[in-house]
Amino acid sequence: MRTSGRATSRNVQTRGGSGGMVAGGGMGLVVVLVIAFLTGDPTILINSMLGGQGQASSLSKERVAELTEFVSVVMADTETVWNEIFSTYGEDYKEPQLIIYSGSVQSACGNATSDVGPFYCSEDESVYIDLIFFDELELRFKAPGDFAMAYVIAHEVGHHVQNQLGILQEVHTLQSKVSQTEANELSVRLELQADYLAGVWAHYVQGYGYLEAGDVEEALAAASAIGDDRLQQQGQGYVNPDTFTHGTSAQRSKWFNLGLTHGDLEHGDTFEAKTLFTPVVIIFRA
Repeated sequence: MRTSGRATSRNVQTRGGSGGMVAGGGMGLVVVLVIAFLTGDPTILINSMLGGQGQASSLSKERVAELTEFVSVVMADTETVWNEIFSTYGEDYKEPQLIIYSGSVQSACGNATSDVGPFYCSEDESVYIDLIFFDELELRFKAPGDFAMAYVIAHEVGHHVQNQLGILQEVHTLQSKVSQTEANELSVRLELQADYLAGVWAHYVQGYGYLEAGDVEEALAAASAIGDDRLQQQGQGYVNPDTFTHGTSAQRSKWFNLGLTHGDLEHGDTFEAKTLFTPVVIIFRA
């Protein structure tokens, strides 16, 4: 992805954390777990799945500066894309904040550590990320490349778009009325839609001429690497579909690719497929 010399976002902050050595993402659960945040402290859910394990790691000052610059450029791209898309519907896009932290952070949704991975908090409309995760993405999840990292950020910003459209609150309300298995299915659909929205972002960035050879493949590899089936198989040795909260590797890759292909909002209703629930009304309707 071409980032050298490009504009950076003004909405990126660095917030102090534990400093020094920081805990990497264990099995990862890179994925956001928005619903876990809405119900309280997400680290409870994460730690129960990971057995409370993390991996100590650290970044050099040079690497931190490099990654900070990179995420600032990616955030600027998301701002350009979503401002453009929202304006076509006569709506204003409220840009989120991106908070870079180290080790642990206090968000409006509760306290979180690096074990949680990147996440979006709807209460303060901010994306949170410990930069150590990007090394985890390459080394632990075998998903290297700058566009793999960009996909992760775009996915989290996708949750912000969902929040602005009222989808997060609607899904959360529905989840409180159904069984845990059904609530998990809703969470999967929410996450797959964020993957689709990340694909929409990539569609625009591709049109701007910022992509390089292999970038799309990097994003697809990252989407596949953090599928529930792959993470469960790696973490516990077996797969339990009833506990999926983000979708399989194939589903995540599919919905990102659909967003990349269509580049619009109309094809991103992951709640429209056959389901036990009344379809969630999303996207701007005529």
